[in-house]
Amino acid sequence: MNKLYRYVTAHRVGKWYPDLATAQRFAFKIGAGFMAEKSGQFSTYMGTRLEVLMPDGQVMKTA
Repeated sequence: MNKLYRYVTAHRVGKWYPDLATAQRFAFKIGAGFMAEKSGQFSTYMGTRLEVLMPDGQVMKTA
């Protein structure tokens, strides 16, 4: 199993995605952030965290 990625807000939890780019693309659906159209840079909203599910089953949480 490879790493899986999802965004979590205070009120919603996103689905697990196989790569960070896909997780970022769908983060707006749960109100976790947005992708800037011109620069392509992803920005999270305050209080949003990224979770990474490691191959050993451990979940790493980032700020």
